[in-house]
Parts: sequence; structure tokens; C-alpha cells
Amino acid sequence: MTKTIERIDLPTSSIGTSRHVKVHRYGRPGAVAKAYFQGALHADETPGTLVAHHLIRRLDDEAAAGRVTGEILVVPVANPIGLDQIVSGRMIGRFDLAGRSNFNREFPDLTAQVGDAVATTLGANPAVNARLIRQAFGAAIASLQPVGELASLRVTLMRLAFDADIVVDMHCDSVALSHLYLSTDCWPDGADLSAAIGSYGTLLALDSGGQSFDEVFSLIWHSLRQRFAGRFPIPVGCLSGTAEFRGQGDVTDTDAAADADGLIQFLRHRGLLAGTATLPKPLCDATPLEATDVVRATANGVIVFDQPIGAQIAKGQTFAWIIDPLADDQAAARTPVVSATNGLFLTHCTHRQVRIGQPVAKIVGSEPLPTRSGKLVAD
Repeated sequence: MTKTIERIDLPTSSIGTSRHVKVHRYGRPGAVAKAYFQGALHADETPGTLVAHHLIRRLDDEAAAGRVTGEILVVPVANPIGLDQIVSGRMIGRFDLAGRSNFNREFPDLTAQVGDAVATTLGANPAVNARLIRQAFGAAIASLQPVGELASLRVTLMRLAFDADIVVDMHCDSVALSHLYLSTDCWPDGADLSAAIGSYGTLLALDSGGQSFDEVFSLIWHSLRQRFAGRFPIPVGCLSGTAEFRGQGDVTDTDAAADADGLIQFLRHRGLLAGTATLPKPLCDATPLEATDVVRATANGVIVFDQPIGAQIAKGQTFAWIIDPLADDQAAARTPVVSATNGLFLTHCTHRQVRIGQPVAKIVGSEPLPTRSGKLVAD
């Protein structure tokens, strides 16, 4: 078997504690291509970890049969810090309680440092340029001196993935259909990944504004192409995306096994596993992230949904109500929740007691909305 398991210790956050990241490695460095998968960077988003479990089992079989032709890394638990944050019986896995930072935001942007390092060495060969950029990217990450457990975790994950051709960060939403976030530059090349995970909404943005993990590995190539435009050819060096495997409660062997099967076929299609790939038909075309209406509550109260996830919603249609149980006139206590676009009802919130301004649903449209600009992702 061409497999190793690595344990990477994190610096202790306090005396008497220790945490680590475990990596399953298949193939060998420098093979035809490298793919990196991680689960539960938001530690309370469990589906990605279960998908990783099934993916590892399948990759073990592939390795035993000698079918691993590329280099593949799987980190089933990317956030041991968040897994240990239990407050009154509930895991707080999205935000670091020590510093209130979103675990999937604020990854270091090293574009300027990498660009400066390669400015005098780039040439006319895009493949050589890609290799030089990856080397400089790795050196820039190695030069970082993170202080604290969370900063060290971020740098550890970046060191594992910086030279990958494919990066898949496995998450989930609250209540949702499977969907995918990709860089605009990665489409239509990433259509096979969209098909492989059964994405009902593939949402494109160059920079969603959050410095999220996946964009570390896509945005740097776009920014360097802009910096050296007309001088040096720079490819789209990484297909990097966030795969959202349904909702937080969708944790079943049946779903996760099917998701892992899709990823195996994707890896076969990309040449990292030997054999003939069988990819499912895509369920959607890609749309701009700016075209997705992030519907926010306009009142405080209890939200009830008239339409199920997966329904087609018309612009201006009421698809939910917010009820004020303290209103004097209960006949007038219902505030309509409407969509600003025609599109697919993709996600909605888990908890039904909502507050003004809280995101409660996403409707995937096809035309950019004037209200959707700047930072496109919420903390």
C-alpha cells in the first residue's frame, strides 16, 4: 500500500492540553497531480468528516490494488480546536471562543510575497511558472511564525495543501441541498467536481471577501495573473472549492458513502486513480455568487417555511413567515419572507427563533443582484 499516516502536533493552548491534526497520505510527492481533502474546518459541520471516513476506506482499497497514480491527502478532522468547544452541551465549532474568529476566515494572504519572490524568475513556459510559484508559495508559508494554537492550525493546513492541484474543503450548511463554491476562474474546468458531489447550486466568485481556506489556493493564481499580465503566462494552478454536503443533520452512511463514491470517480477522471471514471450527469450549471439571494429576517419571531428545500421560488414570492408571538393582534402577527430573485430554494436556517438581520435562507438565482456586492459570505 502506498499509504502513510502522519500526526502533526499543534502548540498547546494551555497547560495540560494537547491537540493534533492527522493526515492520511496516498501515492507519492511529485506524482502526476496532487489532491487535498479536509473535513469539518467548521467543527460542528459533521457530514464532511463522515465523507472523509468513507473516502479513506475507498482509498485504502485503491492503494492496496495499486491504483493510486497521483498524490492524495485526506484530513478527516481539520479543526480539533473547535471539536473541544462545548458550551452547555452544544458544540461551538464555527467560531474560536478564545478570539471570536471564524475558523474558516482570515487565512494569510501571501500573494504579494510570492509575487515579489518570482518576479525575476518567471518566463515564457506556464508549467515552469506554476512550479516556481508553488515553490515560492511553500517558502512563504514556511517563513510564517504563527503565534497561538489557531494561527498554527491555519498555517499547518496551508502547508499541507499549498502545492495541490485540487483542494476540496468539505463543509455543510444548516438545512440544505448539496452545493459547491468555486472560483470563477475554475469554471467550466470544475464542472466534473460539481457533477461528482451532486451539486444543486454551484456558486462562482473570484473573491467572496472572507479570506476563506479554499480561496487561499485559487485567488493567489488570479492575482498573480493580473500582476504579470502581458509579461508571463500563469495558469489556473489550483481547482479549489468548498463542497457543502447538505445540512448539519444529514449525517448518514448512505449519503456519505455516495458522496465518497462521487469523489473517487472524480479522482479517477482527473487521473489520480487508475481506471475508467463514471461521473454522474451534472444537476446544475454554475451561477455567480452575487446572484444568490441571502434572505434576511425583517422581523423578530418564529419562522415557518411554506416551501420545501429544492422548490423553485419566484421573485417576490412569499415562501416563509415570521410570527411575533407577543403581538397584541395575533391575526396581524405574521411578517412575510420573500425572495428577491427567481431561483432554487437551496438552504435555510436550523433554528426557527430568528432576529432582524439574521440570514434565514438562500435562493439561487442566475442574475447578479444589486444588493450583493463586496463581502459575499457571512461570518
